[in-house]
Amino acid sequence: MNPNRSNQIQLNFSGLGCWLTLIGVVWLLGAVGLGWVVKSLAVLVVLVLAAPVLGFIGLRFWLRRNLVQGACPVCSADLTGIKGAETNCLSCGTPLRVEADGFSRLTEAGTIDVTAVDVVDITAETKTILPDID
Repeated sequence: MNPNRSNQIQLNFSGLGCWLTLIGVVWLLGAVGLGWVVKSLAVLVVLVLAAPVLGFIGLRFWLRRNLVQGACPVCSADLTGIKGAETNCLSCGTPLRVEADGFSRLTEAGTIDVTAVDVVDITAETKTILPDID
């Protein structure tokens, strides 16, 4: 043991100064009659914390109403688009317009869009050959 060493207690108050300053400023503002400043700061803190949550909910609501999923009318690839926008098919590159019920091809005014249909001749397939009887 060292006889020259005095018995001292050491305390660590490293983070206490910041909290005491904050409490002192709030107490001073309340005592002076500037409570409205404290209330305004509290409202701002609540708004800053609530804004991301409200923004996320609003974005999901907007997407549910305006996002359209469907197939390309040319190549039948699955597409997703925003209602009323114009886009190109990622698969075939056809210019498309997104409508409430799906996708439609963008064409110039007066263009008639024709869909080709495969026609099969049924009479040719059902014809049977009868043997000649002599």
